Amino acid sequence: MSFGPRPTKPAKLDSGTISRTKAGSVLAVNASDQPPLDPRPTSGSADGAVRPDAGLGTLRFENRFSTRLPVDPVPHNNRRQVRGAALSRVLPTPVNSPKTVCVSREVAELLGLDAESATSSSEFAAVFSGNTVLPGADPFAACYGGHQFGNWAGQLGDGRAIALGEVIDRDGNHQTLQLKGAGPTPYSRTADGRAVLRSSIREFLCSEAMFHLGVPTTRALSLVATGDLVVRDMLYDGNPAPEPGAIVCRVAPSFTRFGNFQLPASRGDTDLLRELVDFTISADFPEIESDQTLNPEDRVVAFFREVSRRSASLVVDWMRVGFVHGVLNTDNMSIVGLTIDYGPYGWLESFDPNWTPNTTDAGQRRYRYGAQPHVVGWNLAQLANALVPLVEHSERLQAALDEYGDLYGKGFAVMMATRFGWGEPADADVELINEFFAVLSATETDYVLFCRLLADVRLPSPGTETITDEALISPLIDAYYQPDELRGVVLTRIAGWLRRWGSRVLAGGLPDDERRTVMHSVNPKFVLRNWMAQEAIDRAHAGDPSQIPLLLEVLRRPYDEQPEHNRLAARRPEWARNRVGSSMLSCSS
Repeated sequence: MSFGPRPTKPAKLDSGTISRTKAGSVLAVNASDQPPLDPRPTSGSADGAVRPDAGLGTLRFENRFSTRLPVDPVPHNNRRQVRGAALSRVLPTPVNSPKTVCVSREVAELLGLDAESATSSSEFAAVFSGNTVLPGADPFAACYGGHQFGNWAGQLGDGRAIALGEVIDRDGNHQTLQLKGAGPTPYSRTADGRAVLRSSIREFLCSEAMFHLGVPTTRALSLVATGDLVVRDMLYDGNPAPEPGAIVCRVAPSFTRFGNFQLPASRGDTDLLRELVDFTISADFPEIESDQTLNPEDRVVAFFREVSRRSASLVVDWMRVGFVHGVLNTDNMSIVGLTIDYGPYGWLESFDPNWTPNTTDAGQRRYRYGAQPHVVGWNLAQLANALVPLVEHSERLQAALDEYGDLYGKGFAVMMATRFGWGEPADADVELINEFFAVLSATETDYVLFCRLLADVRLPSPGTETITDEALISPLIDAYYQPDELRGVVLTRIAGWLRRWGSRVLAGGLPDDERRTVMHSVNPKFVLRNWMAQEAIDRAHAGDPSQIPLLLEVLRRPYDEQPEHNRLAARRPEWARNRVGSSMLSCSS
């Protein structure tokens, strides 16, 4: 199969008008002028002063999102349609017995916290489970909509994520601290607002793994067990069961999504839409904000063009490391170009461009690996449609949208030339790249391992020596699930591609040592394979969470050899081939 180096051309914009399913009616509530008082303490001490436990007293809040945008006037935390507002103020629901399971030391240090003492700090556990609200925090849930699996879903919002507020990090930048699984919000619909330990382990580890892979992502500060049970039907097959609950503290400069703009546009609320765009440019796109030559329409077009650029670059990185998001709904697309919302994600193990990790998507396979560039382009088209009311000449948005395919194609070509050790990309590379994907499908091949081991394939000197097909392919043997199939036509085809690849390497002119260094710098040895995460989950459920910090440490150096951890770089074990959690996952959390 050839899916090439660029996506299908994005969909055209609607012709100046937006037609979407209308959201439900507003629920009648008895609103008071002031929200109920919070009975919880604002610190761990009786006198209200924050102790310097784990450095929490150094957190400095500067809450832009919740103070500069319209707030839901209804103070009660009941499920409802929220109109004319970007957020609802809501407090986390306390949990029974919070205990910190793991802390990312890099994120803690970024925030000025002491990672070592945080793990044993009762106050840290209280704050990052939502049991304690720090002075200066301004907890809220954001209001947004989105397309889910290609269909407009209306209002969605933060149904189980509550932002504590925005803090200033050690570098002077804003970071939003958000608790995922902190209890119900006005956007929870019929859900309980909680998260279970298994999905929280996966999100915590993957957030940090992606960062160290060099992929733009939200970060994770902490994983806290709640001491409560949460009932989930993991396979949606009518067999709900109680599971241990947990909360992840996610950290990002912004959690704004495409859907934040889609919802007011769908409701014809142009004033709120404009406020959101102006705020987002001011907060997250300083290069546009500071350009005094731009008129209001120019600003919107420049904003959309930059979102498209960042999104194209992000997908290139996903394709490079073999990551499959699994739920690329528009409400799961970050406006600042981060990987966001780690649900049923996965890494390609046996290469299949049609693979999706999401059981909910098993029939349609909308979010399969090979379709990700096209889906992101489609999602950008929906964002552009939402921005149409702010732009008199909508063809300018269409032109910016059309650039996405070129941006992705160029980024993909550079990325593939780098990972193959070719130096600069060339037009003729397209055919060889497409043949590469066909070769991977000739027999069951581990995608991550093949690309990593390719650097070790020996290049014979042209005209001075010959090498057999078997010897040529031998450095790659660990990437094959059925090595006995490497014979006949299959062997000939793979070896033939390797010889063409080698000729292209020699034409690129990189010295051999430099080539291997460059290839190893972009082709990881360690990724968070689903079976690895499942092992950590199984042990944690049995009372032993030690695999979580071990994986976190290994995944901090994904491009290093780390021979003592070679087991964690191996292809998928047979027991994990079809096991739930190790092959595919549902959206259940």
